[in-house]
Amino acid sequence: MAANTNTVAPTLNISATIQKAVSLTLATGTTGGVTHCAVVASGGASDYTMDFGTVDALGINGGNCNKFNPATPGVTDAIYWTDYQVTPVFTSHTAVSGTTVTARVTTDFAAPHNIYVVRDTANSSTVPAGVGSFSAMGTGSADTVGAAGVASGTALTRFIGVAVKPDNGATVLQGAQTATVTFTLTVQ
Repeated sequence: MAANTNTVAPTLNISATIQKAVSLTLATGTTGGVTHCAVVASGGASDYTMDFGTVDALGINGGNCNKFNPATPGVTDAIYWTDYQVTPVFTSHTAVSGTTVTARVTTDFAAPHNIYVVRDTANSSTVPAGVGSFSAMGTGSADTVGAAGVASGTALTRFIGVAVKPDNGATVLQGAQTATVTFTLTVQ
C-alpha cells in the first residue's frame, strides 16, 4: 500500500516444487512394407492390447499382421509378428546416460506353452528376415528393448510376435489365449 503517490509496486514470490517425471507409451508401428497389428490403448487390466488374430503352427492362417511359415512344417515353429513403437519420455533427471527400456513376459500363455511371445533378436528397427530373426522374450528376466542412452521423446521401432509350436496332445492350447508383456523405462 502507498499513500500520497500515484504508483505502488507490490511483489509476488512464486514457488513450485519440481519433480522428476517419466512416461513410456506404446504405439502401432509405421515401418514401410509390413502389415501392422494395431496397438490399442485399452484402459483395462492392461494399458494396451494387440491381437495377432487366428494363428497356427503350419502358417496356414494369415493372422492379422505378418508371418513366417515354419522352415520344416510340423517340426519347427511358425511366427506371426508385427512392428511397434515404444517412446520413452523423461524430464528433470540429473543423470540419463544409463537410461534403458526393457520388456518381459509377466503373464505367460498357459502350459504346455505351444505358443509363446517372441521379439526381434537384433533389437533394432531392421525388418526381420525370417524365423531366425526372432527369439523367445524373457519370462524370468527382462530383455533390453532400448540400450543405455535412449533419448527422451524418441520413438524406438521394434518387432514382437508369437511363435506357435507344432505340438500335439491332450493338453495343447487351442482357442483364444493371452499373455502380458511389461515394458519398463529406467532413467539413470
